[in-house]
Amino acid sequence: MNPLVLIPARMASTRLPGKPLLDIHGLPMIVHVWQRAREADVGAVAVATDTQAIAEAIRDHGGTAVMTAEHHPSGSDRIHEALGRLDPEGRHDILVNVQGDLPTITPAAIRASLGPMAEPEVALATLIAEIHDDADRTAPQIVKFVGTALGGGRHRALYFTRATAPWGEGPLWHHIGLYAWRRTALARFVALPPSPLELREKLEQLRALEAGMRIDAMEVEEVPLGVDTPADLEKARRMLAPGREVSA
Repeated sequence: MNPLVLIPARMASTRLPGKPLLDIHGLPMIVHVWQRAREADVGAVAVATDTQAIAEAIRDHGGTAVMTAEHHPSGSDRIHEALGRLDPEGRHDILVNVQGDLPTITPAAIRASLGPMAEPEVALATLIAEIHDDADRTAPQIVKFVGTALGGGRHRALYFTRATAPWGEGPLWHHIGLYAWRRTALARFVALPPSPLELREKLEQLRALEAGMRIDAMEVEEVPLGVDTPADLEKARRMLAPGREVSA
């Protein structure tokens, strides 16, 4: 495998304006995410953005940024365009999509997403963590993963839902929206129209399942903090305070 890590980032956040450039201990949030991706040491890292200020923040710290169109409906579409600009020769066969609002993502979690890609049948891989909070079991904003355990912390995806599923005794799994894509699968995915279940659940990954793509997931210990509100930002600042390190 020859992975490329791509971090999509844009400024259009209604709940937290200018989110990628908000300061966390002297660095823009997007730079923290870029640093975590570099620390994973799985391949080259680049930020895909439609905002010049985001690109300049990354370049100011020695990173690679690629400008993309403004109209993209999702991060998957944005990284697909960025991939074509960065690697038209097709050298990178795996793309790891790390969301730009996950400053506490661990390098180990990024590396874990690549495990299932050793099997050619896997079109894309993702991450899950066991739900321990009772409130999260029923919260619609917590996306649940339903799948078959394969052993070694690996699962094959059967469904993703905002409902509480599956029913009955046993663990529930919180889906973490980080993806490792096979390049051919990403190209196929962005060419497909949104699927019925995707539109109903408002979950993009269901398009891949409805198209027959195999998705495997790896267990990780913790759900990284997604920064969507001012309270999230303050929590991220506490978690990334000097003297506290994100686990390798």
